[in-house]
Amino acid sequence: MACSFSVTISSPLSKPKIPVSSNSKPANLHLKVSLPYEKRLNSRSLRIAKAISISNTELRTGPDDLVASILSKVTQTNGGVSLTKEGHKEVAQVAQELQKYCVEEPVKCPLIFGEWDVVYCSNPTSPGGGYRSAVGRLFFRTKEMIQAVEAPDTVRNKVSFTALGFLDGEVSLKGKLKALDEKWIQVIFEPPELKVGGLEFRYGGESEVKLQITYIDEKIRLGLGSRGSLFVFQRRINIVN
Repeated sequence: MACSFSVTISSPLSKPKIPVSSNSKPANLHLKVSLPYEKRLNSRSLRIAKAISISNTELRTGPDDLVASILSKVTQTNGGVSLTKEGHKEVAQVAQELQKYCVEEPVKCPLIFGEWDVVYCSNPTSPGGGYRSAVGRLFFRTKEMIQAVEAPDTVRNKVSFTALGFLDGEVSLKGKLKALDEKWIQVIFEPPELKVGGLEFRYGGESEVKLQITYIDEKIRLGLGSRGSLFVFQRRINIVN
């Protein structure tokens, strides 16, 4: 709010140009100056303004902002391996907020189909097993982790890596997807297939995972494993030349 106030300045003048008597005293000039100024907000106004600002920020926070936030936290973290304990906590908090925006029946959502990069897991060994354990990472450097969900019920997982710093390899799983309810899915995988250099063979037996879809859109999919592991999948963009 702009206001004004008056200032009276009294200034002596030098010798006037008109004749005056010798006992005349210097005249005084009275100037009235009007200066604008801004009225300062009191502390109560500042508190109100701050509250309004915070409220508006919260109102602007939606799924797009949360998706951008969670991706910024997990990018370049080697699937979550390099994150601190506090970093994992922040990812979990954003994931919990995103659950509020999940569609009612994500299992039936056609957006689940496609190729996804596994960009984060709260438990490093959940995707890739022993290859992603603390010991495994000494010998195998993960290049990418991909999950493809194909209609109507096929899931393909692939972890590609470099072994011992010079051998390229990959381990892949093929599974059958089954919807348990509107949010939970079950996947039964065949024995894994390992390729290293020119070698290719299967080992082990079947495995089973259960996963709750807690959020899905065109960019990301969040999953919560039956043992509490949090997954962040980012949709792969296929560039066609």
